[in-house]
Amino acid sequence: MPALADHILAYAESSSEGTALRAKELLHLGSRAAVDQALVRLEHSGALSRIGRGVYLRPRQGKCGPRMPSPAKVVQALASMTGEVIASHGAAAANALGLTTQTPMNAIFLTSGKSRGLKIGGQQLELRHARNWELLLPGQPAGDAVRALSWAGPERAAETLTALKRRLPAEVMQTLLSLRGRLPTWMAQEVSSLATDLLAGASGPTAT
Repeated sequence: MPALADHILAYAESSSEGTALRAKELLHLGSRAAVDQALVRLEHSGALSRIGRGVYLRPRQGKCGPRMPSPAKVVQALASMTGEVIASHGAAAANALGLTTQTPMNAIFLTSGKSRGLKIGGQQLELRHARNWELLLPGQPAGDAVRALSWAGPERAAETLTALKRRLPAEVMQTLLSLRGRLPTWMAQEVSSLATDLLAGASGPTAT
């Protein structure tokens, strides 16, 4: 195998699992044309897997042979590489918070970048462009609560918020309340009801 390809594989192996490879990140190893050609050869040999246009992954060796990293690790690496904000889809957020047992058939994430699909091994991963408020606090419970409310929609927002109050600690609900100025009106109105609840909880029972 040519030396450049060896260097690319060594770089991939030294990176954390899920790190995506693009030619621009490998120009310290060779010219753009040479790197592009090496990436294509490595894909054809099976050493790398192409998951999207110009984006590659190095499968890791597991007990049962090569395995691909989880979609969550891939999108985390993509966010770091591209500067995009990437967050869980509303259905996945609602599932993580115990609000539903439903999950999308394919892995879906929201992104500040353009919508596109990626293929990780045999699994399809979809990135959907989202509005700024849908990407608030990625990976944090309060942000997931926003996305769960978005998934539930105006018709089920009140019951979803009630369920969230049962499941999440007061400090998380306080953080959610602090985001209301950045939310759409229908959601801000529902979340504003937390102000009374949190104020009552902070004041505690009145002594007699």
